[in-house]
Amino acid sequence: MTLMKEAKLGKTTREMLTVAKKEEIEVEVIKRRIASGKIVIVKNVGRECELVGIGKGLTTKVNANIGTSSEYCDLDFELEKARTAVKYGADTLMDLSTAGDLDQIRNTILSEVKIPVGTVPIYQAAVEAVKKHGAIVDMTEDEILGVIEKHAKDGVDFMTIHAGITKEIVERLMKISRVTGIVSRGGVFLASWILKNQKENPLNKNFDYILEIAKKYDFCISLGDALRPGSLADASDWFQFQELLNVQKLVEKCWESNVQVMVEGPGHLPLNHVETNVVLEKALCKEAPFYVLGPVITDIGAGYDHIVGAIGGAIAALAGADFLCYVTPSEHLGIPIVEDVKEGVVAAKIAAHCADIVKLGWKKAKIDFEMAKARAELNWEKQYKLSIDPEKAKEVRERIKPRTGACTMCGEYCVFKILSYLKKKNVFEIENE
Repeated sequence: MTLMKEAKLGKTTREMLTVAKKEEIEVEVIKRRIASGKIVIVKNVGRECELVGIGKGLTTKVNANIGTSSEYCDLDFELEKARTAVKYGADTLMDLSTAGDLDQIRNTILSEVKIPVGTVPIYQAAVEAVKKHGAIVDMTEDEILGVIEKHAKDGVDFMTIHAGITKEIVERLMKISRVTGIVSRGGVFLASWILKNQKENPLNKNFDYILEIAKKYDFCISLGDALRPGSLADASDWFQFQELLNVQKLVEKCWESNVQVMVEGPGHLPLNHVETNVVLEKALCKEAPFYVLGPVITDIGAGYDHIVGAIGGAIAALAGADFLCYVTPSEHLGIPIVEDVKEGVVAAKIAAHCADIVKLGWKKAKIDFEMAKARAELNWEKQYKLSIDPEKAKEVRERIKPRTGACTMCGEYCVFKILSYLKKKNVFEIENE
């Protein structure tokens, strides 16, 4: 029985109790929102991992992507990135590998990390089709579905399924120019297959069968955004919204089958489109959890796209997005290194926290209050401890060895030292006499 089915029957499970305790929310609220599809707990029945709730009323979660490529394939390198992502607070991890022994890579990651792990099965189906048939477009429907079931058996907790892109959309895209076309790798694989075979998207056509697999293993379906805009010029266009309308119907099908589902959101959007896109998804998909990449709010941030994505992510989360996929400094440029993963996670965690201060109030803002007190008291050790990256905070402070108890920017003119001196000398009392 799936978690969603149990919630609809009014059963209280270990997963619900654990998430309720972590989020400081009544378990009945968690149960009710799982039953209505507004919250998901991403966990495969065949795998033990940390229980992470995503959705309405919960803290904003952060995902980190790792994975090999044909340009660079090193499992140890990916494992180091995975451990770094976990260390700096990623709530989930996605393996996007397209090179090497994909089964070994996935299973090693699943065994090495204790947070939920997601995958994009169409990647492996495409890679294996090239090896077996010589071309991505020659993969069979059975091979695609077989990879999904393999990932489910291995214990993958959530999977991106690009079922919203259809033959009608692809054919129209071939006639109407888009500046950056399709930037989703899975979307391009499927569009190529559709055009070559002149058939409907196999993930859409066989969605009922995919739901049967999902019910068996209770993994969460993440409906992929194959037509997400890859540039500001393509933001909020017909292709993006037509796919979202298709996704809306698929969300309903998931809920009818008692399968947990979330919706993946747009990539590149100007600032003034972010809130509208979030509100639209929430309205169309009846508050299904929204999982956004960034959003990336300018196209010229190469090398700094973790900052670009964090700005977009904070606005999206404030508008109601539930799950931020990190963006690293290497976005659009190359495969991330370990330091990129760290910077991407930290930037996204800051964005999530900034939004949660507003969405959840004191529950999240109390740590900021504690930091403010520590700063006023010049309590540096406490400041390090409360920082999102304590090592970085300490390193920055000690780059130039401080001679006083203040920072090296203010030194003897530190406002807190001056205020402390005045209070000790009772200057305020003297002035009032």
